[in-house]
Amino acid sequence: MSFRLSQRDKDIIAFIHQFRAVDRDSLVDLFFKQLKSPVNACNSVMVRLYRLGLIERTQQYSPTVYLPVDAKIKKNSQKILHFLSILDVYKQLCSYSMPKSVIVEDKPTGRKGGIEPDFFCIFKGSPFWIEIQRTQYSEQKMQDKVHLYEEFFFSDKWKTLHWQPEDRAAVFPSILLITPVRYVASSDHIRIIQVASIHELMEKYRSSAKQQRDAKPIKSASSGGIKINLT
Repeated sequence: MSFRLSQRDKDIIAFIHQFRAVDRDSLVDLFFKQLKSPVNACNSVMVRLYRLGLIERTQQYSPTVYLPVDAKIKKNSQKILHFLSILDVYKQLCSYSMPKSVIVEDKPTGRKGGIEPDFFCIFKGSPFWIEIQRTQYSEQKMQDKVHLYEEFFFSDKWKTLHWQPEDRAAVFPSILLITPVRYVASSDHIRIIQVASIHELMEKYRSSAKQQRDAKPIKSASSGGIKINLT
């Protein structure tokens, strides 16, 4: 092909491939915010990339949602809302600190029927598997999901995942449930955090950090290996 792509063009295409479905306003926030007319600039770039056949789009949503060219997603699929909810949580994370090692629809066990978190990331130094519950589960179904994570924990296979630190002991990620509903689901082996949003997570750790500062210094393992740097 004779056309040249800018680095931003390549970054946008890669981002859409990574997140599967990305709305125009998110692209504006992530790639064009610093420009004088960010929306117009974004529209211009996305129309060009679409006409070049490098991305797909669906106008069943407003603003337009962009998809990878080889996406196996119907343009009216409910799956698009699923991917947009993952993107929304990612953007919330970015408002505090850029997450690292992001894997959308992670399949760490490599097999069907194993754990399939919506995405994995390392956020402020700690690994998380994030589950976004858009529909309400039964308590039993949620506990079954927790049991799958425990099963993987006892397998020890997680210790060899590519993002594990090379210079220190392997860490099992915390399970972060983004849900408006509070479940009874619990575990004696893995850390489960339930919040309605990333903003609530950060408020929770702010108040926890304040309590620790106000209390007399004592040795405690209550953090469960999670260290979120709030500064």
